[in-house]
Amino acid sequence: QVRLVESGGGLVQPGGSLRLSCAASGFTFGSYTMSWFRQAPGKERELVATITNGGSTNYASSVMGRFTISRDNAKITVYLQMTSLKPEDTAVYYCSVLRGLRYWGQGTQVTVSS
Repeated sequence: QVRLVESGGGLVQPGGSLRLSCAASGFTFGSYTMSWFRQAPGKERELVATITNGGSTNYASSVMGRFTISRDNAKITVYLQMTSLKPEDTAVYYCSVLRGLRYWGQGTQVTVSS
């Protein structure tokens, strides 16, 4: 059974940093592309970043140069390092994997506010 558990969200001031983690289980983690999505209030869920099983990464233009996705296959965890955070980054952040179906974690809230 696929399980994704996010952690690391919280309240941070503009310009600050956070690192999100997503612990995975129930599938061969090292074989799959992992993704981070986010959903702000009243908006659709959007793709933030992806990392392939080979380590290639892609980012939404809105986070390019500020966010870094990485993975540790030994720890079965994917990370999202977020720097230079802006109020518009406020959202619930979800870890996801496409394994036939798309699976989601429960999400972690990130709030950027002074």
